[in-house]
Amino acid sequence: MGGSEAGGSGAAGPFAALREQLLGAAGTFGGASAVPGILTGIVDDVDRALREELEIFPVCHHSPASALAMARRLREKRPKVVYLELCEDLAPLLAELRHCRLPVAVQAFASELEGFPAEMGPLSVIAPITEASAEYQAVAYALDTPGVELVAVDRSSDHVFQWEPRGDEAKPDADAEEPEDDEAALHGDAVGLEIGDLRPRFAELEEHLLHHGKVRHWSEWWDQYVEQPLSGADYATYRQVMVMIGSLFRRLRPEDDRRTGMDEERERYMWTRMREHLAATGADPADCLYVCGSFHAASRVEQFGVASDAPYEISPRTKTRWQYGLIPSSHSAIEAQFGLAAGSVSIASATWGKALARTGVKPFRLSGQKGGPKRAPKAKPAPAPEPTTDRLTEYLQRPPALDGLDEAELLGWSVDIVRLARRNGYLASTADAIAVFETSVLLAGMRGRARPTPYDFQDAAITCIEKDSVPGRRDVRRLCEILLGGDRIGRVGYESLPPLARDVLDRLEPLGLDLDKRTIQRALLDLNADPDLRPCSDLLWVLRRLLPADALRPIMGSRRLGERSIQESWDLAIGRHQRALVELGYEGVTVEQVLEQRLRRAAWAPKATAADALEAVEDALLFLNGRRFAGELGNRAVELLSAERTVDDAPEVLRRIRRLLAYYRGVSPELPAWVKAFVTAGYAHYCTLLPKAFVDDDTGVRQVGAMLGFLFGMEGLALSLGCDHAQLELAVRQSHPESPEKVALLWAARHQLGLMSRAELRARCDELLDNPLAVPSFPLYLSGFVQALESVSGLAPFVVETMSKAFGRLPDPVLLPWLPKLIVTLRKQARELVPVLVREAARTFPGSLAALDAWEAPWDAAESAAPAAPPAASGPVADLLAAHPAACDAVAGLLGYEAGWRATGGAPGGTAASALLERHPETADALAALLVRA
Repeated sequence: MGGSEAGGSGAAGPFAALREQLLGAAGTFGGASAVPGILTGIVDDVDRALREELEIFPVCHHSPASALAMARRLREKRPKVVYLELCEDLAPLLAELRHCRLPVAVQAFASELEGFPAEMGPLSVIAPITEASAEYQAVAYALDTPGVELVAVDRSSDHVFQWEPRGDEAKPDADAEEPEDDEAALHGDAVGLEIGDLRPRFAELEEHLLHHGKVRHWSEWWDQYVEQPLSGADYATYRQVMVMIGSLFRRLRPEDDRRTGMDEERERYMWTRMREHLAATGADPADCLYVCGSFHAASRVEQFGVASDAPYEISPRTKTRWQYGLIPSSHSAIEAQFGLAAGSVSIASATWGKALARTGVKPFRLSGQKGGPKRAPKAKPAPAPEPTTDRLTEYLQRPPALDGLDEAELLGWSVDIVRLARRNGYLASTADAIAVFETSVLLAGMRGRARPTPYDFQDAAITCIEKDSVPGRRDVRRLCEILLGGDRIGRVGYESLPPLARDVLDRLEPLGLDLDKRTIQRALLDLNADPDLRPCSDLLWVLRRLLPADALRPIMGSRRLGERSIQESWDLAIGRHQRALVELGYEGVTVEQVLEQRLRRAAWAPKATAADALEAVEDALLFLNGRRFAGELGNRAVELLSAERTVDDAPEVLRRIRRLLAYYRGVSPELPAWVKAFVTAGYAHYCTLLPKAFVDDDTGVRQVGAMLGFLFGMEGLALSLGCDHAQLELAVRQSHPESPEKVALLWAARHQLGLMSRAELRARCDELLDNPLAVPSFPLYLSGFVQALESVSGLAPFVVETMSKAFGRLPDPVLLPWLPKLIVTLRKQARELVPVLVREAARTFPGSLAALDAWEAPWDAAESAAPAAPPAASGPVADLLAAHPAACDAVAGLLGYEAGWRATGGAPGGTAASALLERHPETADALAALLVRA
């Protein structure tokens, strides 16, 4: 790619001599044939950018050198229009920066998508802004200078996601790491936009630069070889060098880089928008300034320049409704999102402050911000444009000026880092301060620097102070970042917050706390003594449901169905989670509206279950006190339960419907219609699925136990609402499980229905204990019996009896191997039911050691007792059957039994009841008379 490709000026122009020198150098060193084209192409790119009628200001993101050059140039040129590389729909938010403490980020957010795949949502775009950045200088100048227009010309937030690769083209960043702390995660998973992403996208080139620059990461290389030399350079030199670097990285980009096409589309978009604005307003390009990344300043698209007539059609936006606002940002969040070295933005902020003091440049600050001007600066006439001259040759030939060692600064750093280290648990001393000082000088010398940089100092401190382990929460690297500037965290002012966030702060004002602070504050609410605080309590519980868990933490008090606290105590850190509060404002006007929308969305989600809908009902009753809305969600729960084909959520359904039934029975004389419908639908639903669940290997014993708990626990209510008991009995009879735990569940269900007596149940368990082949699986039977306590609570004494028999009868060689299995099984499948067994065991066994010797197990006593003689049949029915035995004999023959009659052994009666009736016949006579009259 030669100069002609860039529209170059051939051998003419101010850079002709430099072009010839580079061609001569390429010929001398030889190498690939592409080298001459790359070198001359870089010069042509610089020439083309500088000859453009609309002045291009190349920047690098969060660069103090770019910010210094921008402040100087704005005061010199006084442009009337500033074109900024920023999403055009984010421009109205920039005026709100005056109410904020930087760094903050402008954000576009969309949760309801139209025109995008649903799996992409929610969509979020952020553009962080720091004070030590060129874009902030341009924004502050344009907004506070009368007659100046600020125009954002980059693609809209909607186009950001329209142009995102999808499917196989979307390759996740393998190097991306999860933020280590909350401050680094302030941006969440938003797509970050930065002005001037200036980093080589050629891995071999970056590795080469880091190796020969004797640095560890790209931020350090940029600070040493670009940032420091350009901080004191004049504007012409700065501009030419930045375009040259952008052109170099652009031309060395790999051919298969998927971002190439997107970057070129952005350049076509921006130049088209600028030409449209110039044509619409009639502004003179000489009075305008175009602020963009150095990478885009070296653009070679055909739409480049205001004189270009190359057409470009901008695609329309989708119908997605975007929400806009400001969220707090931090240095660590910017570093984490854009892949910068830890501490680099903090070091850049400290460098910016020192550069302002050294150069005397007066930066621009928005009025209303701390340190900002009280009145707008007066406009001065713009100086005449200077002719373009070659500054690159002198810059490239002259070695960089090396600053001398500032012993006072380095000594102060060394002393302060030792002080910080001692406060954080390190055994540091004055000797360590001396070692840090000397090691910093040594490292700077090894890296070819006369003056140690903050990176040299950081390496020296880690080497000399951090020995074997980190005694506290912060390591030495983090302490150096705090010392050199700290992780500054921004804050969005009250005036710039969305209506929801302002409403929350206003409603919590009676607490008397400064909720803007990032510290944790304690709120004490005595709701009996001060009933006016109850609305604050209700709002705190709603926020607890919507915000992250550590934003609000209740220390005392709870919110359950049918319960209200008398006193509450809260730890509040709302100021630390301002971003989450701001993003709630994108969803509604009040937090109650947001919660209602979320509950409705959860209940009607494609993958929603009956348990999800019941949870939404419970939250609606707890936080919104909405009976009508709860009824709507309850009807949705009935629909979902009837449509389910699995019983995976049966335990959760049982737990929640029991709680809701108890609540409604306590506050209302009649159950809501949806509860009745849910019970009847659930009874029929679980009766239908019960036989399949018993034999399905994918259905666990816990789920089957919950089904039986629903059927037996709700049976009384279900039968009163019209359900048929025969349906449950038929379902149990049709169940034929094979796994031991489900077999035990079936036995318990049959016992509850009266199909199996307690004696038969005891006999089957004794048979299992006597069978050596069944002993290894006996813990599974016990687990099934424990799960049956969910539905047959009266079985607890029998489970204790069975377990006691196992421990008493089995020898140690058999008992000890399956004892761990028993414990693990109970812990995994019946954790909440074990306390029921413990209480039953406490009631069964003696409470003292002395009573244990004389204690006899109740089941042993029952077995040793003589069986009672069956009572003799007596009464008119028995007399009638005895007088006419032919009917009974016929029925017995029909069923396959031999007819046989037992003698009554005397006259009817003989029981205590008969004796009582004989002594007091009046009651029986009165009852007989009543029956005759009826």
